[in-house]
Amino acid sequence: MYPIDVKIIEIIKETPSTRTFVFDRSFNEAVAGQFVMVWIRGVDEIPMTLSGKNSITVQKVGDATEKLFMLKEGDHLGIRGPFGNGFTLPGRDEKILLIAGGVGAAPLAPLAEYASSIGVCMTTILGARNADELLFVDRFTPCGELHLTTDDGSAHRCGFVTDVLADTDTAAYDRIYTCGPEVMMKCVFGMLEKENSVGKTEFSLHRYFKCGIGVCGACCMDRKGLRVCRDGPVFNGLELVDSEFGNYMRGPGGNKELF
Repeated sequence: MYPIDVKIIEIIKETPSTRTFVFDRSFNEAVAGQFVMVWIRGVDEIPMTLSGKNSITVQKVGDATEKLFMLKEGDHLGIRGPFGNGFTLPGRDEKILLIAGGVGAAPLAPLAEYASSIGVCMTTILGARNADELLFVDRFTPCGELHLTTDDGSAHRCGFVTDVLADTDTAAYDRIYTCGPEVMMKCVFGMLEKENSVGKTEFSLHRYFKCGIGVCGACCMDRKGLRVCRDGPVFNGLELVDSEFGNYMRGPGGNKELF
């Protein structure tokens, strides 16, 4: 598939390390949790989750994102997608729990807003390194009960999202959704597995890949051969049992990289 050209019409500084890039093109068919391939001309093409129908929210972590942060309003990007499987949308009568760490709040924010718009009862656990890095508090706050936690205790509860989860009755929820650093999600997975709640939980994974459509094989998970770009990036927890999830990921050459 060929990328379409989009113009950046707004750049929002969300946190010291995170910015939202708003396009002049909306992907109205996208489901929360899907991603697009973002072509930064002359640099690279990288997968980015949609944080809105016409936006991506980016944390500066490498060469491609550093170049992206140098762009200005009026500059252009190439976009392919949306691709992959998004989150299963909740029903009106369901009660849901969202667990977001860092920039993992990006795909969960549109899910929260959708659920809120149809009257779903919702609780969100939102964590970050510090108060300045808490992402989309303004978007989650109107959607239901919100628990904030920071690693350094600079805002609200000191600790991790798993500390709040430990005090949460997961049996009270019909669906659970989570996105964040894979080490965090692995801890969440272990806790939910003990509570027999993994089967009703969906995990949004971020892995290295180039094609976005399941051809290159760079994002294959071991044992089952699941492709994060095509079979994910959102997986039901049962699909991740006995997989490499949370243990290691793979680099550009397919080599294993420990977390």
